[in-house]
Amino acid sequence: MQEYIDLAIAYGIKIIGAIAVFIIGKWIAQLLTKAFRKMLEKSNTDVTLVKFLGDLIYFGLLVLVIIAALGTLGVNTTSFAAIIGAAGLAIGLALQANFSNFGAGVVILFLRPFKVGDFVEAGGAAGSVEAIGIFNTTIKTGDNRIIIVPNSNIIGGNIVNYSKEPIRRIDLVIGVGYEDDLKLVKNTLEEILASDERILKDPAPAVALAELADSSVNFNVRPWVKSADYWAVRSDLLEKIKLTFDEKGINIPYPQMDVHIDQKAA
Repeated sequence: MQEYIDLAIAYGIKIIGAIAVFIIGKWIAQLLTKAFRKMLEKSNTDVTLVKFLGDLIYFGLLVLVIIAALGTLGVNTTSFAAIIGAAGLAIGLALQANFSNFGAGVVILFLRPFKVGDFVEAGGAAGSVEAIGIFNTTIKTGDNRIIIVPNSNIIGGNIVNYSKEPIRRIDLVIGVGYEDDLKLVKNTLEEILASDERILKDPAPAVALAELADSSVNFNVRPWVKSADYWAVRSDLLEKIKLTFDEKGINIPYPQMDVHIDQKAA
């Protein structure tokens, strides 16, 4: 009976010690995780990344605490740690693509090449960014389709952010006929630009002769507008240029070819 009592006392002390190690270790893990999250928040890190990394750090620390508690109970933690390592390796190989997307997601959230609401071209998709996740980014196209793009595809290619800057330049090439009055054309284009209040005065819009092409004389028309007004102003300008040119008799030629037939006498 005494042996059983001594054994119970010995194991009881180990169990109490393991519980104490687990409780204290868990408390320390929570404190460290909280401090880590605060550090990230002070550096203006994205909320999604803060939460994910915080959970990842807490889970890793909790695994260490559990191993320490099992060691207090007398369990051989060396083999236990080896099993966890092997399982982690197997899971890592199975989720290799996801880890690639995760790494790319961390890069996106840290470097911030775009934010939610920006209009971008990235990963083979173009549209407004709806959400930035750890593994993928959600983009809504102009025709209201939702595209889920893996983050590794985004980081692996070019990223074009149309909303990053507050203003954009509209680049138009307007062709007129060789028989038209070039001074009249240039003055007309400048008047059209000056009449639209959405076109910025600084930087000033530019109208310049660009090219003597095969079928037309081409002018570069380059006004600056707010990024939000880009498409509306571009469309309105094209319509107004066509209507005004029609009123003033200015021709907008289309590609053509003169064919000369040499008729030889029989």
